[in-house]
Amino acid sequence: MAIKELIAVNILVPVCLILWAGSSALSKVAIGGKAFDSVTPGRYLFSLAVPIFVAVEGLRKRSLDLSGALAGVTVGFILTFTNYSFFTSLFVFFVTSSKATKFRAEKKKTIEHEFIEGGQRNWIQVLCNSVVAAQLSLFYLLDSGPQEQPIDFNISFTSSWLGMGVLGAFACANGDTWASELATVLTEKKPVLITTGETVPRGTNGGVTLIGLFISAAGGAAIGLGYYLSELVLIDARVLLSAPPQWRMVMVGAIAGFFGSLLDSFLGAKFQFSGVHCETGAVVEEPGPKVKHICGRQVLDNHAINLLSCLFTAILTPSIAQAII
Repeated sequence: MAIKELIAVNILVPVCLILWAGSSALSKVAIGGKAFDSVTPGRYLFSLAVPIFVAVEGLRKRSLDLSGALAGVTVGFILTFTNYSFFTSLFVFFVTSSKATKFRAEKKKTIEHEFIEGGQRNWIQVLCNSVVAAQLSLFYLLDSGPQEQPIDFNISFTSSWLGMGVLGAFACANGDTWASELATVLTEKKPVLITTGETVPRGTNGGVTLIGLFISAAGGAAIGLGYYLSELVLIDARVLLSAPPQWRMVMVGAIAGFFGSLLDSFLGAKFQFSGVHCETGAVVEEPGPKVKHICGRQVLDNHAINLLSCLFTAILTPSIAQAII
């Protein structure tokens, strides 16, 4: 075992034992009339070790900078400890969106004025795409404790609502990332502005294409599929048989990804400045003397748009799930 791995083990194990001891103490105390169940040290160990491993790999592959890795570990611990299916959703989003960001990077350099080599995400980008899911996860933890359970609005409405909210937040983030990173380089057709239908340059905030909308639904479906497969592995088969068909959450994810991408585009067209530089022809997000306005006002930046889109999609997705599942 390498020295770094040995140090990590010697830190993680005592921390997990301390957390487990605290959890065991809380299991004896009733809060709000509901007692906490004792949590095994293994759950703490997994919830700490796996997010750290993923963050280190993200640093090594330049998908995250240091601040993004630290934020990812914090969010990852909350989601993983609460529900392993939440971690699966986060993992699918991180891996697939990172791959999408690096896809045909050379071509993106000629289109995107602020293109960053490797697509490294900082703490702001990590939180804007995952803080909504993390907050819903904490509510889930307080309501049901750390556990995996099927989506069943008739038996466990609150936990099902919160679980589908988490799915919706990640479906929105993943669908929008797939659409913006893949559609730009997969088609030569210029997008149309979602608010007017006018043709606009590629990279314009609020521009949509048919293939982009399809890809956004696929990105959301990938989150739903990850959530569903983790349920098949983690939940007893007899419990799943007595619950509504869980595979339908793949459809829920697809709808959430599609809607989230549309909402992101609409907000971007209205509240995010887009202009074309007269000399370079590149699409820019700040006005200037040599910049021709395309659409939007300089009210919100891309991070705020992502956060609002994830929030509204997370609120809407449980209602979609309730109608489908």
